[in-house]
Amino acid sequence: MLHEVKVSGITIDPASNAPIVILKTINGDHALPIWIGILEATAIATELENVHLSRPMTHDLFKNFMDTLKIEISKVEVCDLKDNTFYAQIYFSFDKESYNIDARPSDAIALALRARCPIFVEDNVLRKSRDLDGEPEAWDKSEEGKKWKEYLEKLSPDDFGKYKM
Repeated sequence: MLHEVKVSGITIDPASNAPIVILKTINGDHALPIWIGILEATAIATELENVHLSRPMTHDLFKNFMDTLKIEISKVEVCDLKDNTFYAQIYFSFDKESYNIDARPSDAIALALRARCPIFVEDNVLRKSRDLDGEPEAWDKSEEGKKWKEYLEKLSPDDFGKYKM
């Protein structure tokens, strides 16, 4: 069974400092936390806050590409959870044909927000998520990941110029 969800917000895991996107069911009281990367959290947050940057970021570029080719996203599903890793599918149509592709939930959510399409979560994912253990996969401990984390933590709303968060 599919549950329609909305992005409730983004928070930070105090143990790992990794961003977490919170999905909440529209009809019900289920919440699903998904640990994501910092760049994906930024992509989701800018869309949630209606921040438009002077140049397109990756998800904006992809959405512009889809618009140019008249590709329409109909829905996004967080469809599975295996070994502490969430899986998603993006459903879209192009040239009167329907397709779906595998995606990370964070990317799927960022695109769904831009496409203004519904986001769903499979019932089994909600059930499995209650038993999550271990450190989130999204925590990037590489030197590059640490540099991005430091950079993003130091950003203030003034750094976005006229585009306030």
